[in-house]
Amino acid sequence: MARNSLPALLREDLKAARAQDPAANSDLEVGFAYSGVHAVWAHRIAHAMWNRPQLRTAARLLSQFARFLTGIEIHPAATLGRRVFIDHGTKIVIGETAVIGDDVMMYQGVTLGGRALDKTKRHPTIGNRVMLGSGCRILGPVTIGDDSAIGANAVVVTDIPANSVAIGVPAQWRHKDGNYPLDPRLDLIDPAFLL
Repeated sequence: MARNSLPALLREDLKAARAQDPAANSDLEVGFAYSGVHAVWAHRIAHAMWNRPQLRTAARLLSQFARFLTGIEIHPAATLGRRVFIDHGTKIVIGETAVIGDDVMMYQGVTLGGRALDKTKRHPTIGNRVMLGSGCRILGPVTIGDDSAIGANAVVVTDIPANSVAIGVPAQWRHKDGNYPLDPRLDLIDPAFLL
């Protein structure tokens, strides 16, 4: 079986959820009870259908059914990398031209949205090993660099370089300092929580 075959990707998604969620007790539990995993699985099938023009309507219907079941809306044309994990998945929107890298962790309420109606690239590109905090909004054809973190409720409308932390409205970023561990009071908590 090819490493990028659909069954192999679905197994990787299950392992990613187990690896990133300390509350996950078994593959059986994750496979039956995790709406984020269900949404990613449905998307992988819908995306494969979307790539066959005669199945695009069916792909949209599948994505909308998955949205109904999970509260997570992923356009079937969006590109998801490997081992994407949506924790506490609900109220997530991922637009048509969004591209998400490998090993991305996403929390509830994330929006990867557009700012224009043009038929061009209008949604974000998320690098590898990025953490997207609860309620963050990343809008437009911006790029979030590899190994970055976007804080809770941040609104990102500009590119964020690799190895950075972005917080606030509008989001401001700074590079992670590799010599020191992250300080949650400075790096991961949105200023809204400190009011």
